[in-house]
Amino acid sequence: MPQDKDTEFENAVKTMMLHVGEDPEREGLLDTPKRVRKSYEFIYGGYKEDPKAILEKALFSTSNDEMVLVKDIEFYSTCEHHLLPIIGRVHVAYIPDGKVVGLSKIPRVVNVFARRMQIQEQLTEQIADAIMDTIVPKGVAVVIQARHMCMEMRGVEKINSTTTSSALRGLFKKDEKTRSEFFSLINSPTGTRY
Repeated sequence: MPQDKDTEFENAVKTMMLHVGEDPEREGLLDTPKRVRKSYEFIYGGYKEDPKAILEKALFSTSNDEMVLVKDIEFYSTCEHHLLPIIGRVHVAYIPDGKVVGLSKIPRVVNVFARRMQIQEQLTEQIADAIMDTIVPKGVAVVIQARHMCMEMRGVEKINSTTTSSALRGLFKKDEKTRSEFFSLINSPTGTRY
């Protein structure tokens, strides 16, 4: 009789534990395969969500044509090369062209793409493209600053090194003044928290 997918996953976790020298039958590890399966279902939940559908549910008409910035969106993701954490912040700005999106939808879109196996550069592009293609603003800018555990826990072991990536679309790419305003805003002190 073939195994169901949950049992197959849990057996793979047991194999990994054996491979590193652990005993999956040890008391503290008996439920670990099930816990790992459930945590993976959450951590990689982005594969089951459609960022376009999230954005389309909260589009509103507007006459505003000034920059909208959501700054310091905390996220975690997983390096697709080593399955180790990427932890950082995302800054997202767009310039409306007749439509704005509910502010909570931008962090939700970040989460959709972050909760997949990723490289930072691709994550940055995916967020920018989803917003550009769905909201159709005059421009989009996305900057990610992150720490990669694949660099800190293994390999070069450089603690606290940060990687920055950006994706610029429309006015943010074409217009120096718009681009400068964005970078000035994301680099300024946050100030008072509300």
